[in-house]
Amino acid sequence: MTAVVSPGAVAHTAARVVATLEAPPLALYVHFPWCVRKCPYCDFNSHAAPADLPAADYVEALLRDLELQAGATVGRHVVSVFLGGGTPSLFPPDRIAVVLEHARRMLGFAPDVEVTLEANPGTIERGRFADYRAAGVNRVSLGAQSFEAGALVRLGRIHGPEDTRRAAEELHAAGLENFNLDLMYGLPGQTLVAAERDVAAALELAPAHLSHYQLTLEPGTLFGARPPPGLPAEDTVADMLERCQQRLAAAGLEHYEVSAYARAGRRCRHNLNYWEFGDYLGIGAGAHGKLTDAPRACILRTTRAREPRRYLAEVRAGGACPHTIVTREDLPFEFMMNALRLVGGFERTLFERRTGLGWDRVAATLERAEREGLVERSAERWWASARGARFLNELLQRFLP
Repeated sequence: MTAVVSPGAVAHTAARVVATLEAPPLALYVHFPWCVRKCPYCDFNSHAAPADLPAADYVEALLRDLELQAGATVGRHVVSVFLGGGTPSLFPPDRIAVVLEHARRMLGFAPDVEVTLEANPGTIERGRFADYRAAGVNRVSLGAQSFEAGALVRLGRIHGPEDTRRAAEELHAAGLENFNLDLMYGLPGQTLVAAERDVAAALELAPAHLSHYQLTLEPGTLFGARPPPGLPAEDTVADMLERCQQRLAAAGLEHYEVSAYARAGRRCRHNLNYWEFGDYLGIGAGAHGKLTDAPRACILRTTRAREPRRYLAEVRAGGACPHTIVTREDLPFEFMMNALRLVGGFERTLFERRTGLGWDRVAATLERAEREGLVERSAERWWASARGARFLNELLQRFLP
């Protein structure tokens, strides 16, 4: 079994931080890189699935990948697992069960581990959620995106509104009450009324969590190269967000992150670990990881090859997972890029424990941003103001080296 990096390699290349750096909670991210069809707005590492999906070969590679990297996490238990993609629900439950059981043996799971499966309504057969639950999944994230049939067609989705409703029914029937719905706004041709109608339709399905985010035209996507006609004006999009937030609050969902809303006790623990600068092991094609080596006072970023065939070859070769060291100069930006997404912000002590840096590295920048109305604070906690959240990218740039 090979660690992510050998102790000698870390000792020679680590940029030393300070002795207070702690090992934070550990999560596991597993990437499944195939979809039935690539959506024109998607910039995730996903590829159109071949007619003969190499499920067995890919799962075998995931198990080997886990063995190659597990040595870097000795003595730490996994608090959450996220099976993401792509579309993990293209893989049958018995394959998912193999991955989860191997991870449990290799790493050890916390007693209350959260295990999330991403699923698209168009790739789920009726009744299958019960099998995923039996495999170890206890939370599902369902890619609804919209409840308007025409909007789904314009987004290149393969499902319709009724598919989402049937999937939600099956989730409830399977006892998977803890599920998220992904919902988009600012869609081509969408009106304010239509955006509110989408939220109302989502709430009718009683999700425990809602991810509500604006359609963005990402570089490298089809929409990025050829923007779709009929995108709403900026003011209309802002009105959509405000009105939808009001509806979600009235329905009892707490706004706790830029795009995340949850019922009491149903925040996504896996994503919270990202936003609080926790650690995560990343396996699968294009998967990224972040690991803290507290004894050697350094933080590592790992990455796997994006293209599935190259990933399979890389893992079969048995080499250590490629890594880079996060420098002291980059740590403030890396931390803030996550923590300032949280509506409640972060405590000073969290910054110091998770980065190993003194507060003086960010104090002046935060105080200047406070004077400009971009952040607010209490005695020990800092968070982005309404204005800072609106111009979050500009705020984050202040922490770049």
